[in-house]
Amino acid sequence: MKKNIILLLSFLCVTITFAQKELLQSGPMVGYSDFREALIWVQTTAPAELKIGYFTENETEKFTESVQTTKAGDFIAKLTPNEVEYGKTYTYKLYINDVYVPRDYKLAFQTQTLWQYRTDPPNFKVAIGSCSFINEKKDDRPKPYGDKYQIFNSILQKNPDAMLWVGDNMYLRTPDFMTETGIRHRFRHTRATPEMQALLGSVHHYATWDDHDFGPNDADRSYVNKKITEQTFNDYWGNLNTNAAGNGGVTQHFAWNDVEFFMLDDRYHRAPNRDPNKDKDYFGKQQLDWLIDALTKSSAPFKIVINGGQVLSDVTKFENYATYPTERAALLKRLHDAKIEGVIFISGDRHHTEISRLEREDAYPLIDITCSPLTAGTHSPRDEGNTLQVKGKTFYNRNFGILEITGKRTNRVLLLTIYDSDGNKVFDYEIKATDLRYPRK
Repeated sequence: MKKNIILLLSFLCVTITFAQKELLQSGPMVGYSDFREALIWVQTTAPAELKIGYFTENETEKFTESVQTTKAGDFIAKLTPNEVEYGKTYTYKLYINDVYVPRDYKLAFQTQTLWQYRTDPPNFKVAIGSCSFINEKKDDRPKPYGDKYQIFNSILQKNPDAMLWVGDNMYLRTPDFMTETGIRHRFRHTRATPEMQALLGSVHHYATWDDHDFGPNDADRSYVNKKITEQTFNDYWGNLNTNAAGNGGVTQHFAWNDVEFFMLDDRYHRAPNRDPNKDKDYFGKQQLDWLIDALTKSSAPFKIVINGGQVLSDVTKFENYATYPTERAALLKRLHDAKIEGVIFISGDRHHTEISRLEREDAYPLIDITCSPLTAGTHSPRDEGNTLQVKGKTFYNRNFGILEITGKRTNRVLLLTIYDSDGNKVFDYEIKATDLRYPRK
């Protein structure tokens, strides 16, 4: 009898755990990291009560406040572990309706290190990538556009602390554009990609958008549903802040150790590509003013400016900033006039990877690292006429990048390494912070 009761209880336990597991749509995903808290994002398939348990080695498990997911909230929960210490890595567990739901991969988050006035800043690694297309046969073009989803595991194997999603992080399609139901369907479908889940679970993720996760191809400020995609984007990502410039959109700023990141919005305020006015808006004055103010205020050795499209390439076609010549010239002039040091651009969009380098008189060279695509389609090698392209630093297959920042506080070095879908090294490129300074008189 006792044995039968134990077996029955075990069966019930397994059944209950399985039932709660079936409520998990996607995640957990680790969002921002700060000193006193981090963010964990989870989505369920139906209403459920969620919480996170978290602990370090030899520490008693602590719990976040419980959050109830609802249909009105797209069954999304954002949970905030906030009984934490600086500079530690925490293991965490997901509980659905008070039942522990195990994952078969690592779940962890970390808090920022308080190194200021104490030590050299810690070394760290950040993954970069853009253009992530996940196939859905009924909505896709006849020939599938996405492939090689193993890239997400390849990224995880490089052990980055964080990942920058540089735009086109998912692709809205014809049935999606005009309704909130369609927009949220696409975000939900992409986020649930099985190959992506382990990467989401233990790497901190930050994102901006480009046209395909903002609206239709080449979308601009005229897109009628931009407020809906703005809300959906903010619901599905765990960024530290958004709308930093104060006039709508997903512009944001965060720091990781001694490096600061400025994620721009190249869609919400953008005039149409076909607008013949050379003075037309790309970022718009308010966003540019915010960017220059924020860069001027920053004392970071590397000030990394992330944008969906290429900033430096001088090719005046596609959707490059060069097709908005007046505003591009104004940005470059303001960077120089304010003597802002340490600026590096990161961009996506182009479905190939390249490095552009702009030499400047009486100033350090500006560099734009274009990294694309993750899983979307590629194109054959071609000479597009970018006169700023660094020779030998171009790649035309699916790929991602790792930025590794190392060195003493006054002598930091950034090493970019580009890897293919399987994690094989393609090329690297080193940038020293001391080389991104104005000449000393």
